[in-house]
Amino acid sequence: MLLRAVDTVDTISPDNFKKQYYEPGKPLVIRQLSHKWPALAKWNWDYFKEIVGDKKVGIYNNVKSDAYTPVNKADDYTTFGEYIDMIRKGPAGWRIFLFNIFDHAPQLTQDFEWPDELMKGFVKRFPMLFVGGATSITHMPFDIDLSHILHTQFMGRKRVLLFPYEEQYKLYRKPYEVLSLADFSHYYQQNGKPDYRQFPALKLAKGYEMILEPGDTLFMPAGYWHHMEYIDSGFAMSLRALQSGIGGKIRGVWNLVGMRNIDTLMKKTAPKWWYDFKKEKTMLAASRELESAEMQ
Repeated sequence: MLLRAVDTVDTISPDNFKKQYYEPGKPLVIRQLSHKWPALAKWNWDYFKEIVGDKKVGIYNNVKSDAYTPVNKADDYTTFGEYIDMIRKGPAGWRIFLFNIFDHAPQLTQDFEWPDELMKGFVKRFPMLFVGGATSITHMPFDIDLSHILHTQFMGRKRVLLFPYEEQYKLYRKPYEVLSLADFSHYYQQNGKPDYRQFPALKLAKGYEMILEPGDTLFMPAGYWHHMEYIDSGFAMSLRALQSGIGGKIRGVWNLVGMRNIDTLMKKTAPKWWYDFKKEKTMLAASRELESAEMQ
């Protein structure tokens, strides 16, 4: 993989943000965007346990999806309070995916500001909380609705890999899914993955890597692939903004309504055949990327 650092600023003017990052679709870390929000000092494990500790949540382990994995189905269920107790004790490879804590505690929406000066189209009904124990992993997806994301880390650190949407075939994207066939777990370790022998096109993929610190806000342009590993137990919030162009909105709707439903149906009716079919198409697309690179 050909990786570089993400640009980082303390603050940025709306004009510079739009010209240098939003319009060209380039990621950025803004260190102080959240520093005036009450949430940065107010939100912690004890506070969350007090207000929503009794709410049932789905939790996800570190096992990558296979032919039989239903779309977005949790691996287990517990209360939010019990989950917090578990991950506070030490490394725990469990995370919570797309938890709309604000449905249960709407007062939390008063603890942060929507940065409308940076971009329009925020889906203000759906701010989402992402929580993970140390060692938990988000396995290289892109967001299915193709929204722009402002992802603010409140507690703990995360190691992040980012790739533009256009790198999808080098990343071994599975057809009809938003996930990579390759496993990027512990990619930064000397003898870790990804496995270049099995997935050689990964060597060509151009992206970014970083460590997201508490208080940092990461701008992920629409369609960006992201692999995240929790260094510490922690949580973050994502604010989503729809693309301004009609084309991006239509593709997002197709992914949500068409693509996902087709994949769900085929996983139920012919899971092994469907998986093998997608794997064949994935490897073929990656081979074409390798052939194209050799010809240049």
